[in-house]
Amino acid sequence: MLRAGRALMLSEGYRPKGRDQHKTIVVFCAAILGEQYKQLVNRFNRMRVKRHHFIYEPEKPISKTEAIGSIQSAREPVNW
Repeated sequence: MLRAGRALMLSEGYRPKGRDQHKTIVVFCAAILGEQYKQLVNRFNRMRVKRHHFIYEPEKPISKTEAIGSIQSAREPVNW
């Protein structure tokens, strides 16, 4: 989802810079996609936070069910 969001951002002539690039991409996607994709963008943001915890705080695991659901959600923006 992050790559799809980044591709959307680049296709609009923007590029995330500095700190919090992942968060910037989510905020950008919310602004561009609007209400129609609000639920998906919210899921995207939750996945972003969980990715952060997974990478930097390994004591907070992610369940197999959650991982499978995240993969399914990540496929959706590829079809934007």
